[in-house]
Amino acid sequence: MAGNILNIGKSALFAAQTGMATAGHNIANANVPGYTRQGTVQATAVGQNTGNGFVGSGTYVADIKRYSDNFLNGQVRQAQTQVSSYDTYYTQISQIDNMLADTTSGLSPSMQDFFKGVQDLTANPASVASRQAMLSSADALAARFTGMNDRLQDMRNGVNTQITTNVTMINSYAEQIAALNEQIAGINAGATQQPNDLMDARDQLVAELNKHVNATVIAGDNNSLTVSIGSGQPLVVGKKSYQLATTPSPTDVSRLEVGIVTGTKVVPLAANAIGGGELGGLLEFRANSLDRAQNSLGRIAIGLAATFNAQHKLGLDDAGNPGGDFFVQAEPLVTANVNNNPTSTTALTATISDPSKLTQSDYKVSYDGANFKVTRMSDNKITTINPYPQTVPQTIDGVDFALNGASAQGDSFLVRPTINGAAQFAVAISDRSKIAAAGPVTTNNPVGNIGNAKISEGSVTSAFMTGNTKADLPVTLTYDKAGNTLSGFPAGRAVSATIAGVTTTYPAGTPTIPYAPDAKYSFGGIDVGFTGTPGNLDKFTIGNNVGGVGDNRNMRALGALQTTNILDGGTATYQSAYAEMVNFVGNKTREVQVNGQAGVARLAQAVNAQQSVSGVNMDEEAANLVKYQQAYQAAGKVMQIAGTLFDTLLSLGR
Repeated sequence: MAGNILNIGKSALFAAQTGMATAGHNIANANVPGYTRQGTVQATAVGQNTGNGFVGSGTYVADIKRYSDNFLNGQVRQAQTQVSSYDTYYTQISQIDNMLADTTSGLSPSMQDFFKGVQDLTANPASVASRQAMLSSADALAARFTGMNDRLQDMRNGVNTQITTNVTMINSYAEQIAALNEQIAGINAGATQQPNDLMDARDQLVAELNKHVNATVIAGDNNSLTVSIGSGQPLVVGKKSYQLATTPSPTDVSRLEVGIVTGTKVVPLAANAIGGGELGGLLEFRANSLDRAQNSLGRIAIGLAATFNAQHKLGLDDAGNPGGDFFVQAEPLVTANVNNNPTSTTALTATISDPSKLTQSDYKVSYDGANFKVTRMSDNKITTINPYPQTVPQTIDGVDFALNGASAQGDSFLVRPTINGAAQFAVAISDRSKIAAAGPVTTNNPVGNIGNAKISEGSVTSAFMTGNTKADLPVTLTYDKAGNTLSGFPAGRAVSATIAGVTTTYPAGTPTIPYAPDAKYSFGGIDVGFTGTPGNLDKFTIGNNVGGVGDNRNMRALGALQTTNILDGGTATYQSAYAEMVNFVGNKTREVQVNGQAGVARLAQAVNAQQSVSGVNMDEEAANLVKYQQAYQAAGKVMQIAGTLFDTLLSLGR
């Protein structure tokens, strides 16, 4: 009996000792990231049948339990990956927001200064100083466009660097998780107890992995974990880890994409297939904000260059020559997919034909074996090239798409109409005398007229500058009161008359054209209007402008562009288009910031719920130490009594 009591005391002693060790282990690791509280699980030893009943034989430690809840752990990981994604997105987009909204270094001040120079030259068309000031303000505007684009390009390069860093970290975590999977599975072979500390280390690695990418975790055999990312791409399966890698985009070598290594190849993953974490935030920022911001800035630059150039070409410079391009206008960037069939001979060119219809999107042109399809990447709207082969280019969103050559199924191209708009924006002239301030035609109301009708100063379209209408001038229009008509229009020109908002086109050679007050007439690219009532045989002359150094009519037309709705289908000025860009970035920045703050709150809630189960409570562990200390002392007392009983038995035999 004494021996049995001794064994019972010994088992209680060992159990109490294990309990104190476990509590001490909890206290020692309370501040270790990822550590999960442990506790001893005691069980009653099998009693001995004495014939009169079962006598207890003590206790034993059945398990060292790890207090971990997979559901709560998953919530923490999910909240963490969202917070990391929003934090990364906000860090990036706030840089664009600060740049665009700056009242001193943004685009608006430079644009206003440029048009102020245009207005100054309008007021002083013969002033050399005003001409030079306009060129200087144009150079400053170009520098602002290119400077802002350079900043966006620096951010694009920085995104590439951060993507590479994140991929390296993800691969490192995957290798470590796989190694722990193997180690844990080996320990579990033939054993029922879990290696708690190793499992804590592995869970912490998974938590760190979720800071970089959203990872899905599934429990496997032998306490191993299967980790996948994106839409199910495996990253860790048992002791096997798969590697991610960065690879240049097949349609843009300057743009890094993320792929999974398969053999000797890297298979790119769709950007929207990788969500969450820093990597997901970077990819989402680049696709949804950085690309749009750079395209938007380029669209404004191209719209300004194209429309300003078009009007500048309708004027005359100091030497009486037609104006040329004032700004350098960028062409769309077209790149072929490097994986296109090498036997294909397809050539794609894209030309901007209507800047007012340009969008902020890029376009994918792909061949499905029967048709070429153009996909607007901002909303995935598809337009089929029809007919193909083409007889003329097909216009989509202000861009002319021209295709020719033989193609193979799967061939594709990327068209970026505005990406280089700001980067290549520059002033095309350096000689101030080349500024075309004057109008190319003049009109006159002879003093001998007896009526009160007046002819407008006249304007021209590109048809005048490219045609030979100049040779038709001067023209003298004569009013006939009996027929209420005008005669004298060039015999070889059709005439369009707009009276009361209705336009009628009269074929070339029509001798007389009806007259009406406030009517407008167009022929050969010349537009004139009338007011008032002419007298019989009153004459009006239209001639070529010679010696128009002090003429400011074209400068007035150039200055009017500042307040003309040109972009967004003729609904936005240059300034309002830029304001829309600033507003988009500002709203997106605020949206990401608010979502990030909400994510932090959700993460705190998830961590609190998890720690209520898995966290170490110092007060509780102190109480456990006291409890196990008392149990240890009591077990020692049992063993002491057992020893005394044993000594008594021995004394009986002396």
